[in-house]
Amino acid sequence: MLISSSMLRLTWAVIEETLSTELLTLTDTALIKLILQQISSKILLSGEEVCALYSYVGSKTTLIRDLAESRIAA
Repeated sequence: MLISSSMLRLTWAVIEETLSTELLTLTDTALIKLILQQISSKILLSGEEVCALYSYVGSKTTLIRDLAESRIAA
């Protein structure tokens, strides 16, 4: 399943709202679960959307941590 542009915007908005220290200290699995929980609290996700987002966020953990580090350094 493809992720819609609005879902991508929401995902990255949630990542930006999350404390950098949390993003840097969690394991990959815990990081993905945290982001999915935060998205799920904002909108209702189907099973397919959860799977697609899990894969997407999982593939971006290094980028997410790089962004979190840059926010701390700034």
